[in-house]
Amino acid sequence: MELALELLAHLEHDELPLSAVVDRIETVTTDPALTREILDEADKRGVVDRESGRIRTRRGGAFVRFESQVVRREGDFECRRCGAGLSTGHFVRFDAGELGPFGPSCVRKVLGRE
Repeated sequence: MELALELLAHLEHDELPLSAVVDRIETVTTDPALTREILDEADKRGVVDRESGRIRTRRGGAFVRFESQVVRREGDFECRRCGAGLSTGHFVRFDAGELGPFGPSCVRKVLGRE
């Protein structure tokens, strides 16, 4: 829960369709009930506003810093977003924990850089 909430707090876009936000939450969990709970909690805590199938962030400038918060590790990984095999995994460090591994393009998509 906390890892997903921190991910939502660090989205790069001010507004996204609900489907794009769910795509990002699914890097933490694919349980539909937990996804709804995460969205409810994010709204309750003031991380996001939900309106008509759109999510607006209220983060106050908390972007992920690639230089310090995205760590690359060599190994045998599977991307949490697309399932591709990876020899280099990209992990995002949050206070609540680490999210990953992701491939180079998926980490950018998850964080809203693409």
